[in-house]
Amino acid sequence: MSRYKNLIVYSCLFLALPSIAAAAENPAASQVKDTPALALTVDQYTDNIPSSTAQSWISHKTFFEYSPNFMSEIENPSFCQTDKIFCTLTQDVFWGRHLKASSETIVDKQAVSSYVAALAQKTDRDAADAKFQVDNGMVTTFEPAQHGVTLDQEKSVAMIINALQNYSPSTPQTIKLPFDSKQPSLDYANVNDLGISSLIGEGTSNFAGSPANRIKNIKVAIRHFNGVLIKPGEEFSFVQTLGEVDADHGYFPELVIKGNATEPDYGGGICQVSTTAFRAAIYSGLKITARTNHAYPVSYYNPQGMDSTVYVPRPDLKFINNTAGYILIQVKIVGTQLIFDFYGTNDGRKVTIDGPTITEKQPDGALKATFTQHVFDKDGNQFINDIFNSSYNSPYKYPHPGGPVLNAKPSNWSDDEWKNYKQMIKDMAKAQQKS
Repeated sequence: MSRYKNLIVYSCLFLALPSIAAAAENPAASQVKDTPALALTVDQYTDNIPSSTAQSWISHKTFFEYSPNFMSEIENPSFCQTDKIFCTLTQDVFWGRHLKASSETIVDKQAVSSYVAALAQKTDRDAADAKFQVDNGMVTTFEPAQHGVTLDQEKSVAMIINALQNYSPSTPQTIKLPFDSKQPSLDYANVNDLGISSLIGEGTSNFAGSPANRIKNIKVAIRHFNGVLIKPGEEFSFVQTLGEVDADHGYFPELVIKGNATEPDYGGGICQVSTTAFRAAIYSGLKITARTNHAYPVSYYNPQGMDSTVYVPRPDLKFINNTAGYILIQVKIVGTQLIFDFYGTNDGRKVTIDGPTITEKQPDGALKATFTQHVFDKDGNQFINDIFNSSYNSPYKYPHPGGPVLNAKPSNWSDDEWKNYKQMIKDMAKAQQKS
């Protein structure tokens, strides 16, 4: 009769169906108080999983198995819901009296994995170095260092599933999820040991006349630079320090130069910040490794020839801290003037700038400019002699709504350039009418 074991199990399942269905329809069984089932912690962050969510991830499977030491609670093992002859041939009374009902808790792994992935977006972060400021000639911490966090998603999923398999609504659990921690590179107990004691260079620019969104973008961007430390020998990247530029990071649409037009985009005005940082690096005697001038002269960046355009991911502004100590960046706004101050250790260097000088100017506003950075050590030896040439196109080749319009062909334009310009102005007018 042992060869009929599976058939016996199926028969018992038929007998159990009414009671299983009754349990499923029991309102009391489906009512779950929506209290926290699991409290999950990742570093300093805690997230609670409600009972209703935990229950939605759990299902139970009931099955029967033969257990010789177990006496079945089925009162009538010969009861048959199907054909009597079938039951007579397949059911054994002895087996029927030793069938044990068991259950298995099944957790929806995909649902748990999706939850953990979303949790990682909340908890994961890069390590952040401490930021500093100068007060009364002393360097003080105003934003402490923060270690990085990367949630171990695979182990976290396994831990949550294990907890849910033993879940009881009356006993909520607290689970510390595993994560990798990355320590910052700058976290000093005594920041004055950095040797930052002097103002080594300053850069300024004026954003008078800027629209409201442009001013807002400038203020959002400078938060990423105020208090930043640059290590000795480190190459500083403006774009990398700036980070993402979009609405989610607090930026507003404003005019930027893109392709052959000036059009609204998130972060318009950030070049005011990069230009000012470039000037601070120049006057600090730092080595510039990447810098690009704007496509056309912009009045915000007068004097022309000392600007630096950036756009994520490129072009970028880069320079090397060629001093023996750390450099601390301090940024402030006074009226409509943006100021970058670089603090560090005075090593006796001397910086002189020749220019900027406009070397060529065209009737359409195109021009060329140049300046030279000379840096001498304390003994008078020159170790930097860099020339920065800038070539700017005509601003009329990058028209924007509401901008100035040429009524006559500039003398330095070809007929084709004038024709293309007039067509561009017509296209812009049509686009404005449609909008």
